[in-house]
Amino acid sequence: MEYYHSKLVKNSSFQDVVDHVVKELGKEGFGVLTEIDVQETMKHKLNIDFNPYKILGACNPEYAFKALKAEDKIGTMLPCNVIVQDLMDGHMEVSVVDPISSMQAIANEDLEIVALNIRQKLLDVLQNV
Repeated sequence: MEYYHSKLVKNSSFQDVVDHVVKELGKEGFGVLTEIDVQETMKHKLNIDFNPYKILGACNPEYAFKALKAEDKIGTMLPCNVIVQDLMDGHMEVSVVDPISSMQAIANEDLEIVALNIRQKLLDVLQNV
């Protein structure tokens, strides 16, 4: 089982794709709690040039609450990470975590239902990017 789902995007700038992803996440009820600029961090911390790469920590409050009620330690796996990276070949790649895959180690049927719903919402975001 894959731990993520991805989609390639052509003919758009890196920032345009990031902006579009954030907009589509919002349509599915997600807010972006964190935005990590990996390119900037690599340059600042290691003086390494890295391709444009952002990690967006997305949270759907309704489902986060349900997940936390079902399993109080699930916060160790939140928020849902979404990445946008410039593949440096004219394509941007958008990847979303697969919550079903990441929660396989937890035997909790209520949590599985939440994960299935979140997976579908993240797949809808990918489809619309």
